[in-house]
Amino acid sequence: MAGRGVIVDRLVETILAEPRTRHLGDVSLPSPEAIGTLVEMVREIVFPGFFGIRGLRAESLHAHIESLLERVRITAAEQIRGALRYHPDVGADGGGCEELDASAAEDCERAAGEMAEAFVGRLPHIRLALVEDVQAAYDGDPAATHVDEIIFCYPGVEAVFAHRVAHALDALGVPMLPRLIQERAHRRTGIDIHPGATVGERFFIDHGAGVVIGETTVIGDDVKIYQGVTLGAKSFPKDERGRLIRDQKRHPTIGDRVTIYAGAVILGGDTFIRDDCVIGGGVFLTKSVAEGTSVRQKSPELIHREQRK
Repeated sequence: MAGRGVIVDRLVETILAEPRTRHLGDVSLPSPEAIGTLVEMVREIVFPGFFGIRGLRAESLHAHIESLLERVRITAAEQIRGALRYHPDVGADGGGCEELDASAAEDCERAAGEMAEAFVGRLPHIRLALVEDVQAAYDGDPAATHVDEIIFCYPGVEAVFAHRVAHALDALGVPMLPRLIQERAHRRTGIDIHPGATVGERFFIDHGAGVVIGETTVIGDDVKIYQGVTLGAKSFPKDERGRLIRDQKRHPTIGDRVTIYAGAVILGGDTFIRDDCVIGGGVFLTKSVAEGTSVRQKSPELIHREQRK
């Protein structure tokens, strides 16, 4: 068995030989821990009294929210600064803000601050949207006993909360951070919503485990989906050199007041599920569906056999 020193030498050798899987020196990178803190601060703003400080009073609420917002702004600016190395206009050579010349570095710092400020400005809209999402979950689930139960317990609400936060950053052009927020929620809930997906008002994911919603999906208002639903791509087109063609509509569009039951798979950027449709469990769709249509599979043939004693 190789000695400890030999193992260390081998590991160091492999680390130095492969720059794609290491960062050495003073490099500004996003921090998953700091991003987790950022998400939890936003959660406290969106659902005050449920998370974070308890015992808030109306007379102290303004000062508390003001303090939280400033912490959100500072943390967001720091994390955006680290993430800008992945922006094509900043990190084309693999570097970040700290590796630019003085003038460009100043512009980079300014851009991070402006993005953070714009994100803070979107928090009132995010909160109002989530209030409606919570109500939709309560209205849509007869097993729910209280709105508090929805906020504390429902993975679908947590996933949609994370998506609305991540989508706001994605819409501002912030790289990497939205995916880190989304994957954090994915690990916690089993629900995978790409930050680029556009989700309408009063969105409810019931149960939720195994739901996958792709980047270019568009979902209307008052949509309800169940566990195991996939809104995905039919295929991944490639250019003449065999590289994936990006920035195309690859995922379906779902209209208003649509219900999609467990295990349904809907694929394709040219697939439209129009308003007021019901898609049954286990359905596989790659074609558009007209408004007000109910789609279900044929009932399977059931075979009953008497158990032998």
